[in-house]
Amino acid sequence: MSNFAELKYGDKSYQIPVITGTENESALDISKLRDQTGLITLDVGYKNTGATSSKITFLDGEEGILRYRGYPIEQLAEHSTFLEVAYLLIWGSLPTKEQLENFANRIKKHTLIHEDNRKFFDGFPTTAHPMGMLASVVTSMSSFYPESLDPHRPEEDVELTIIRLLAKVPTLIAWIYKKETGHPYNYPRNDLNYCENFLHMMFSMPTESYHLDPVIVDALDKLLILHADHEQNCSTSTVRIVGSSHANLYASIGAGICALWGPLHGGANQEVLEMLQRIHEDGGNVDKYVLKAKDKNDPFRLMGFGHRVYKNFDPRATIIKKTCDLVLNKLGINDPLLEIAKKLETVALEDPYFIERKLYPNVDFYSGIIYRAIGIPVEMFTVMFALGRLPGWIAQWKELRENKEPIGRPRQVYTGAVKRDYVNITNRK
Repeated sequence: MSNFAELKYGDKSYQIPVITGTENESALDISKLRDQTGLITLDVGYKNTGATSSKITFLDGEEGILRYRGYPIEQLAEHSTFLEVAYLLIWGSLPTKEQLENFANRIKKHTLIHEDNRKFFDGFPTTAHPMGMLASVVTSMSSFYPESLDPHRPEEDVELTIIRLLAKVPTLIAWIYKKETGHPYNYPRNDLNYCENFLHMMFSMPTESYHLDPVIVDALDKLLILHADHEQNCSTSTVRIVGSSHANLYASIGAGICALWGPLHGGANQEVLEMLQRIHEDGGNVDKYVLKAKDKNDPFRLMGFGHRVYKNFDPRATIIKKTCDLVLNKLGINDPLLEIAKKLETVALEDPYFIERKLYPNVDFYSGIIYRAIGIPVEMFTVMFALGRLPGWIAQWKELRENKEPIGRPRQVYTGAVKRDYVNITNRK
């Protein structure tokens, strides 16, 4: 099989190299196309453009496959922890017991944030969105650690920045929640593991510590694992392109948070709960809304079903459905929105219309239900997504840096006015 594709343009032919990845994905290498032909490619939204070669995550939407560093997501969710997965994504291999313990202990030593950082929280208005606060305070961390601004600093300094981010972002998120509720901030506890500590900082009160139920802790751990990376999506590509300018890691992650903020990206599980609320307020008639979803002339769409990447099924949804059932059974919650969600799930898994179109519940459907069940408000859902995605963003930024990739600079096809002369304002019509 030829390693080149032939491009004919005008009276000339050009050979375009074909490269193949380790999972037999093939791509046309057009990096020299403009130099050879004067042409660029137009791919609005970069849907068919590979901006990098990466060893981090493999995703096959047609077959419903997701692997981190070669490990199936099903195995990692079943046997691993979020910190172990974070180590895997960032450093490329599963840690030994000693490496994982050292990693976890280093994170525990950096969970406190500088007291001056509290002034940022005092300055936010009560109407501030959690994602706006998170993007601001994460980016501001570069002010507290100015050595992070040097793109040529030693690897051990970069590693310390990574540890600080993994350690401090849960504290920042918990404090954002406390700012929203008007409750006093909780400081981290180093006797707790990563997820336990986060739940403590979120929900403990001055007179009562939060009960750390193992089912809830495990559910949060699995949710973070399932969101840890997802190949070159909108926010990940943003982190890489911002990092390509040699922006510091805090700024690059802050940019990723802003990209995730958009409802087309990180707001999907929030939209699920808003949809359930709408159905509830309209009487809770699930059958009515199923019919509306089937009507192509009706603008209503069922949120949390199907996926723009997974054309078969979302492998993460299969995993988290079991966890969702465990959480709801454990808590015994009598919530009308959750009852509506259960009915919708049954319809999607049994109705031929949904089965034929592969409109199965996705990870956003179940994650929203779990977050609501454990008491996380809807406006915090995207922030929770960011917490899970943090190690993936870090791994992508680190890989870009190690590969010495050039600054990102997309091209365009200009469709504006051709050259025209300036007209004095007195002569304009």
